[in-house]
Amino acid sequence: MRTTFAVLAVVAACGLVPAALAAGAKAGTHAGAKAGTSAATKVASASSARVPTGDLRAYMHGIGATTDERGVTTVFFSSSGLPPRGAGRDRNWTHDVYVARWTPRQATLDRPRIFISRPEAQEPVSVAQNDTGRVMVSFEDGWNTPNQVSQRYGVYTSDLKGVKPYPNDVLSGGHSGHVAGVGSRFVVFYSNDWIDGGGVDNLGTGDGVYVKTFDADGALLQAIDVAPRVREWWPMIAGSPTRALLVWQQYVSGETYARLKVATLDPATGALSEPHVIAERLQYYTYAAAWVPSVDRFIVVATDDKDRGFAELIDANGQTTATLGCMPASVREAGIAVIGARAFTPSQDGRLLHLKLTPSSIELAGTQPSPIKWTYTGSVGLVRSPSALHWVATSPKGLQEADFDLNAASVPGDKDQCRE
Repeated sequence: MRTTFAVLAVVAACGLVPAALAAGAKAGTHAGAKAGTSAATKVASASSARVPTGDLRAYMHGIGATTDERGVTTVFFSSSGLPPRGAGRDRNWTHDVYVARWTPRQATLDRPRIFISRPEAQEPVSVAQNDTGRVMVSFEDGWNTPNQVSQRYGVYTSDLKGVKPYPNDVLSGGHSGHVAGVGSRFVVFYSNDWIDGGGVDNLGTGDGVYVKTFDADGALLQAIDVAPRVREWWPMIAGSPTRALLVWQQYVSGETYARLKVATLDPATGALSEPHVIAERLQYYTYAAAWVPSVDRFIVVATDDKDRGFAELIDANGQTTATLGCMPASVREAGIAVIGARAFTPSQDGRLLHLKLTPSSIELAGTQPSPIKWTYTGSVGLVRSPSALHWVATSPKGLQEADFDLNAASVPGDKDQCRE
């Protein structure tokens, strides 16, 4: 099977990755069946030799949430069992997709249950909800595919009854996909193929980023080449009522950093704004995006190759309307929670950052320590009240949950704002 590598050396320097992984990366989705299955699988010895040990994503990878009309939140996550087992004896990954319910009245999530299970790995899960309440679930899938992996999806009602249930291909051979709801439509932003060599530790890059749009029933509407057959990959997405913000990284030959690019898409017409670079020196993979309805903007948080975080607000036309040039470094694959005109996201130094927003400004308004040790495997913030968040993070030990009293934040220090 194809092995996709995601470089973590820069993140390792920030204490988020064990030293053994500093030269390693993602191996997956991976050849080999789940433990306990009888599927016969051949594993190329060269690929197996390059699968790193110590990658925390082998335990859990990917998390997201949707909320139904009753206010019940469903958290989706990919895990190699519960508690997570990690890679099998053959070093291949075996994630299934789990779900767990939560409401703001609960201290913690309900007991998780398996939602999708097949041989090999289904990860990292990405979920979105459209304006009718329907849910799309998408992930890389190593099961039953002629092209090593496939980006697959399923569409469900808000209570997870099948509309067009998994398995359906976004693209056989596709990978790294993420999904957003835009009005009644779903938008899947994904990469295709892999180019060996280059990047940090010479591990390679994806070979372009692409979009497919689907209706509320999961039927394909349109396929759009965003940056085809070039060394651009790790596609992230956020959705507003009328637009999708597309965010991805571009390979820089001979360097250990990437460029960060964005564009907006109107799924109703297929119109794509001009893709452009918003950061010249990005720490690989360390960026995220969310929609902030109260200011009518998308927010992007990211970290540069000097471990300095930054944030930008992007309008419906893909143009930057505000920039915060310095803040503590953000965490790879961490979520962004939004309450009114405030956004919250983890930082690599073990805090939760508070960002205050207007349509034309971003301010680092506060920080507070986290009882959760952040990792690069994914986390999501759930709104308990206007002044409280419940954060759920994946880890090698299973889900980690913590509450944040947002009124307990401290004023940012000079170092947090690059004033020292």
